[in-house]
Amino acid sequence: MNRKTLVLPAVVGLLAPVLAACGGSGSGSGGDAIVVGTTDRFTASKDAPAPLDPAYAYDVGTWNILRQTVQTLMIQPKGEGDPVPEAAESCGFTDSGNERYACKLRDGLKFANGDSITAADVKYSIDRALAIKADSGVFALLSTIDTVETQGDREVIFHLKTADATFPFKLSTPVAGIVNPDDYEKNKLRDGFDVDGSGPYTLSADVKNDEMTNAVFTKNPNYKGTLKVNNEEVDMRSFESADDMGDALAKGDLDVMTRTMSPAQIKKLTEASDGNVDLVEMPGLEIRYLAFNTDDPGVKTKAVRQAMAQVINRSELVSKVYGSAAEPLYSLVPASITGHSNSFFNKYGDPSVTKAKAMLTGANITTPVKLTLNYTTDHYGSATKQEFELLQKQLNASGLFDVTIKGAAWDTFVPAERKGSYEVWGMGWFPDFPDADNYLAPFLDKDNFLKLPYANAQIRTKLIPESRREADRLAAATSLTEIQDIVADDVPILPLWQGKQYVAARDNVTGTAYALNSSATLQLWELSRGVS
Repeated sequence: MNRKTLVLPAVVGLLAPVLAACGGSGSGSGGDAIVVGTTDRFTASKDAPAPLDPAYAYDVGTWNILRQTVQTLMIQPKGEGDPVPEAAESCGFTDSGNERYACKLRDGLKFANGDSITAADVKYSIDRALAIKADSGVFALLSTIDTVETQGDREVIFHLKTADATFPFKLSTPVAGIVNPDDYEKNKLRDGFDVDGSGPYTLSADVKNDEMTNAVFTKNPNYKGTLKVNNEEVDMRSFESADDMGDALAKGDLDVMTRTMSPAQIKKLTEASDGNVDLVEMPGLEIRYLAFNTDDPGVKTKAVRQAMAQVINRSELVSKVYGSAAEPLYSLVPASITGHSNSFFNKYGDPSVTKAKAMLTGANITTPVKLTLNYTTDHYGSATKQEFELLQKQLNASGLFDVTIKGAAWDTFVPAERKGSYEVWGMGWFPDFPDADNYLAPFLDKDNFLKLPYANAQIRTKLIPESRREADRLAAATSLTEIQDIVADDVPILPLWQGKQYVAARDNVTGTAYALNSSATLQLWELSRGVS
């Protein structure tokens, strides 16, 4: 067999020669569906009855459903880089201040059901997401929009409240997806698991007990965009655990295994010297962090949060739990993103109980500080529990904290954190787009998706707008670094680690090198069948 482990560089210019040896992507096999496994869970509940509505969905799993089915004006290109037109024929700023952005739709664009798409449908979709203002907070990605104007059937003009050089990226996210007014009410979310759009696939979902267990993506004959769809059908199956997903791959019931594999599975596949499964390693921009309810009495005093930042040993956490699949992270912005600064390391240095004790003593905090760390049991992989057990051990071993940990299923966990029920909780972040702004504004700006009570006027009114005025992202580094330094001092969020990402596939499947981009976007259209 031809087993390969690819490490794809993040630099766009280096991608083509690396991928040439992988077989690339050919025409669709026309045979059986390609079967893809995931541990993402898709549940409709009383608190979240519309998990797949573009105006509501805001996690990597549901976005990966929508990216196959709902088309956006812009899209992140194969091989990374700035977004390019997708449903649009062309898009661009028409003023020097980055406050007026105009798009022209492709001629003959249609929804999957054959209905023509007009500029009015684009305006409807954007206005709808902003009007519904779902509690997931996803609408905040469009918060710089003032008004949406149409000119004829094919031209859409976005008038922005303030300069926003990241706006093209935001138009590539599912919240800006084009929906049919016949299928999506103006002021109400669409409950359940039905999705209709103009993307490369249509969706048919198998649902049991309000949970989508299987998603069948069928090539959309009316699709008109930049993507080359290399298969006729993809069958995505949701598994309760990484072990169950791995067993299905070993039995031949799966062709491809995506997120989230366990560290043990990654290690085993990396070291294997035979078999018919290939492991592909790719750059990843996923981060993990602790979030704080700064209104909660337990963590309201900044010194408590700072002491936790001083005690936690990221290197030990990564080496003991995630191994080579992760790296310590000392900022909300990952190391590979323009504008990154190691602000937490610059402030706290190596872990020190002595320094942490001095912080608490100086603030007249009685020790040990009792806290509960909350985590989700079924969303970020099986290693999450082990990660929180080690965090608990590190904090309690200092003698400064008395930490309890508590896990909950995702459909319970998310509503609880949004209601402010937790004092400290663990989360992961997969970027909406690969820019430093997307690691800062969603956490720190008004209407932040975590509902954090923390508010810093300098960040919100000066530094974020200032950074968005710079089309050259290197020129925004000063403002971005200042934001990261403030976060390291105030600690409303405590970054822990940055992860890589992996795809495992049977060796007769091609296109796996592009199955995920750096933002963890699942690109099912890249998959095809080759020769084992």
